[in-house]
Amino acid sequence: MGKPIIVVGSINLDLVARAKSIPRPGETLTGDSFRTFFGGKGANQAVAVAKLGYPVTMLGNVGDDAFGEQLRSALAQAGVSTGAVTVVPGASGVALIVIASSGQNSIVVVPGANGLLSPAQLERQASLLGTAGILLAQLEIPLESVEFLASFAEQHGIPLLLDPAPARGLPAALLRRVTWLTPNETEAETLLNHPGLCGQDPIQAANELLREGPRNVIVKLGSRGCVLASGEKMVEVIPAFPVEAVDTTAAGDAFNGGFAAGLMHGDSPRQSAVFASAVAAISVTRHGAQPSMPTNDEVQSFLKGTEKGVPFV
Repeated sequence: MGKPIIVVGSINLDLVARAKSIPRPGETLTGDSFRTFFGGKGANQAVAVAKLGYPVTMLGNVGDDAFGEQLRSALAQAGVSTGAVTVVPGASGVALIVIASSGQNSIVVVPGANGLLSPAQLERQASLLGTAGILLAQLEIPLESVEFLASFAEQHGIPLLLDPAPARGLPAALLRRVTWLTPNETEAETLLNHPGLCGQDPIQAANELLREGPRNVIVKLGSRGCVLASGEKMVEVIPAFPVEAVDTTAAGDAFNGGFAAGLMHGDSPRQSAVFASAVAAISVTRHGAQPSMPTNDEVQSFLKGTEKGVPFV
């Protein structure tokens, strides 16, 4: 194994209600079930990497409430190094998730301790960050901290993979420091201020995002696959694996964890994207965020099965 993957981001408890549909504004629905899962985009990506068997460290915060120790223990049990997970005063981050019977979801995130992950805290972890083979980040921590991380990555020649979620516009200076930008359709259209573009022409969306400054772009299109675009002007559509989705929560996190692991194993971007697509495909056939992440053996069996035309069950 080479240098570790370090994930800088959110650690949440997911409160998940299932119902026939996602409620419209002002509508009250009777749900079918309620469960709690360990989540947060950062923690999800760290667990995805750990389950695949690659060394990964989580850098983030949990609160000193009842959830905090559970969240940290869950990361450790999944194989994530938690020495840089700090307990801070106040509430841990939570995500309120409603899942429709179709598998689609609606999410409200309350940052809690994640909102206290400051540039100063990251600076104190500079020696750890400098050991990374690749840095993974998302937007569930303060933007100024993501900007600090991007500057650090650039200064130290460390690739930065940024998941621009939740959707928001981003400063040009930040985008220019990103090695891999991995938005889904909503996030890509928000970054470009161009609603509907991914539905009409996802290749154009990927190329327009490249012009915003990141060296490489992957636009995640769910069941339609993904578009891989590099600074070398190589653009390729990689189809998704057909599976029966039961819960799309954290599918993008599964993809990012798988993609980073593939790159660190020395695979090409295309090979890494295919591998990541398989990781994500398996994840949507299972409930929950972190519990849905597959092992490397499961992914390899899945890929061998698809090569032989055997459907995944």
